[in-house]
Amino acid sequence: MRLRPTPRGWGIAGTGLALLVLGSGLGNVDLLRIGLLALLCVGGAAAVVAWRDPAKGRNRVSVERVAVPNPVHAGSDVGVAVRIRAHDAGSRTRLMGLRFSEQAATELSAGQPLRARVTRERGNVTVSYSVRAARRGRWPVGPLVVTRTDVFGTVATTAELGDAAEIAVWPEVVALPVSSDVLVGEPDRVALGARSPSTDDSSLRDYREGDDLRRVHWRSSARRGSLLVRSDERAGMRPVSVLIDLPQRGAQAVEWSVSVAASMALAMLDAGHPVRILDGTRAGLAAPFVHSRSDGARAALLDRTIDLTSPRGTSEAEAQLVAAAHMLDSTEANGEIVLAVVGALTARTRESFAHMADTAQCWAMVRTDSSGAGHVQETEHTLRALRRAGWRAVGVTAGESPTDAWLRLLGCGR
Repeated sequence: MRLRPTPRGWGIAGTGLALLVLGSGLGNVDLLRIGLLALLCVGGAAAVVAWRDPAKGRNRVSVERVAVPNPVHAGSDVGVAVRIRAHDAGSRTRLMGLRFSEQAATELSAGQPLRARVTRERGNVTVSYSVRAARRGRWPVGPLVVTRTDVFGTVATTAELGDAAEIAVWPEVVALPVSSDVLVGEPDRVALGARSPSTDDSSLRDYREGDDLRRVHWRSSARRGSLLVRSDERAGMRPVSVLIDLPQRGAQAVEWSVSVAASMALAMLDAGHPVRILDGTRAGLAAPFVHSRSDGARAALLDRTIDLTSPRGTSEAEAQLVAAAHMLDSTEANGEIVLAVVGALTARTRESFAHMADTAQCWAMVRTDSSGAGHVQETEHTLRALRRAGWRAVGVTAGESPTDAWLRLLGCGR
């Protein structure tokens, strides 16, 4: 809590101090009394305002903050409602005369003051406003800042009320078309089985958050005592790993790469494939496959992208990509479809990626991270190396249409 005199309070206190000095010099008791009374007025007002702090004491008020929608995609608006409630007569008295202001991260407010609408009812005040999520991440809103003065307007106090909340911002995504004939050829479908297998081909697995409840096998679940779901939907559908290599500089290039990777992941999930997003970090390598097409499954994939950050240097970036390639080249990961969004690769990374193509069907967008001639040559060298190893690879430029880059990757673009 911050306590300060208002301009009126400074004036009264200054006048009182001047009267004390003048009365002392002239030996006038009346001037001394008036000066002392003025100072006591300001001091007493400060004590009363501090004692009636709405954030403390038995009669404090409660604050509830709701942001809808949350999470939200970058570029979308979020409505925020802050409800301040008084639960008894004492807290209702404290609530009267409060002035409210709200705080939000620059990524939500664009550095501008928030324009809020205040609605007052008996024992309740609602502060509502909207913000725009400008960039992917987790951004705070609040706490609420309340200002009140004493009845004479001599002292003002500013305090924070309630806790801050967090708005999670997903990357902006684009609906990408998926051609099963391109991504999974006829030999693969014959080897992997039909998409609609017979009941005999079905198997059961443990229920995962986001699974469609219509696929729960209730009889087996009752026998076991835990939920089991039919996993026949996965038959004939290769698992998909979306591998992302973020550039080390350029916020636009970073966000474009995350947006493209998230769009590809959602497109493959909607096509029926189990999907995961990898970035080569320890947490990324442990990312599980998402198996359902439900809203919860889509949210789980997008949540994986919120905290993605660029490597701190070339060596860290190389180590992450090599670790991801080794994991994908393992026996457990055989038969996957790998979709990668990467920059120019080092010799060690190109070698690891070449081995990956021996056991997986691999597709890559190779990003030109700079306009310099050296980076362009490195990108072309990476493209040639990947294609020789059996990858389907195309060069892309950060900022171009994700749909155009995707169609070019599938061989459908002009």
